[in-house]
Amino acid sequence: MPINFGTDGWRAVISEDFTFANVRKVAQAIADKVLADSRDRGLGTGDWGEAATSQSLIPNPQSPISMVVGFDTRFLSDRYAQTVAEVLAGNGIHVWLAKGDAPTPMISYAIVDRQAAGGVMITASHNPPRYNGIKLKAAYGGSASPADSQEIERRIRENDADGEPIRTRPFSDAVAEGLITRFDPLSAYRTHLEKLVDFDAIRRGGLSVAVDAMYGAGRVYLRELLGEAGCQVTELRGDLNPGFGGAHPEPIARHLQPLINEMSTGRHQLGLATDGDADRIGAVDPDGRFIDPHAILALLLEHLVHERGLRGSVVKTVSTTQMLNRLADHYGLPLHETPVGFNHISDLMLSDNVLLGGEESGGISIQGHIPEGDGVLMGLLLAEIVAKRGRSLSCLLHELMEQPHIGHFFYGRDDQIVTPFKKATLVAGLMARLPESLAGVPLHHSSDRDGVKYILADNSWLLIRPSGTEPVLRVYAEARSQEQVQALLAEGGLLAKDVLAEMAG
Repeated sequence: MPINFGTDGWRAVISEDFTFANVRKVAQAIADKVLADSRDRGLGTGDWGEAATSQSLIPNPQSPISMVVGFDTRFLSDRYAQTVAEVLAGNGIHVWLAKGDAPTPMISYAIVDRQAAGGVMITASHNPPRYNGIKLKAAYGGSASPADSQEIERRIRENDADGEPIRTRPFSDAVAEGLITRFDPLSAYRTHLEKLVDFDAIRRGGLSVAVDAMYGAGRVYLRELLGEAGCQVTELRGDLNPGFGGAHPEPIARHLQPLINEMSTGRHQLGLATDGDADRIGAVDPDGRFIDPHAILALLLEHLVHERGLRGSVVKTVSTTQMLNRLADHYGLPLHETPVGFNHISDLMLSDNVLLGGEESGGISIQGHIPEGDGVLMGLLLAEIVAKRGRSLSCLLHELMEQPHIGHFFYGRDDQIVTPFKKATLVAGLMARLPESLAGVPLHHSSDRDGVKYILADNSWLLIRPSGTEPVLRVYAEARSQEQVQALLAEGGLLAKDVLAEMAG
């Protein structure tokens, strides 16, 4: 099968398509692009010219071309990372290779800290254990642009067609020659976090926190950082288990039963969970209630504006809570809604003064940070909120929703496995039969920016969109009651079913 990059890299099943041979092909294409970018700007390996644009893999340090390579806890991730490093070194590119598994945002920050040309992270993020993948990172510490990813795909095809050799350097030789340098990414990242998190407030709070690493790359790191801030920390699923114990390393309620059970003991004020590469966050309250990313985003925005007095724009994906719209309106903050995918948020963080950017899946970043979702940072900020306010996240969320400018919101999502179809045809079919009302509430307006979103007169909404990575149709809803959410999901499912049946006929 061809190697195709999605919204955040390439992912495939280990030993089927994700093989050492294919990893070398991708690494060679990345090396070709980095070297071509440097030549286009008249840069040598030791003499760099003018600064790059935000969409380029090349920065502006007066130093040799270098790349940062990291890896998560998946099966063979460390070996795949070594393979990438050998290919980059074989092309004369210096490699900073992480000493051990580390979170994606930590590796991404290392790119900026070390003024590297970009980075490669070996991870399949929240995907099931049988997958692995490659995330390509740009010089600004976020995901490479779609244009860069498409160029990597093109170079892979051209190299295959032309029979171009893969240039590689044996690992031990590259280390001895200084082409590969092992490093610990934690120190610089910790120093950076001290500018973003009120660690003193966390220390004063004296919190007991349960942390579920889900066997992923957030293991140890969040536990240590909270421990250094004076918290009593219980870490769950923090040992090295490349198969994730057979679990799906995505921090959503149905995958977090160990954390929910631990929180139900009443021993902790906060429960935190990070996904396979720790760029996503989930939380659980002392009563075992799951706190979803919609609630986390609303609490974070309220905290940053009301408690810290910060200002800036708010960026959310199309599938994310209207609470952000209402908060932004209340505080007079610009709000941008993007298609699903953190890369869209990253683009705005590079061009605008973004205070908070986030998505329904739990990828969130803030002002002053790299344009990258960061579960570790968000976990620390949630600890700061609980420590400062002295109340649980559920209590704080209830207080927020009781405010007349917010109100109560409930959320739900249904996923339907479908046969492949053209997204544009589904969208056109749905837009051609817009209903006057849904679940008894008049339709206010609609949008077809990413799937079809129906916004109702009471700020409730329904979204129907195909997944960008698998044959699944997603139906999302947010409303003023759980009953209304279920009614919207049911009506959305019927709308989609009718259009799909028409397409099949």
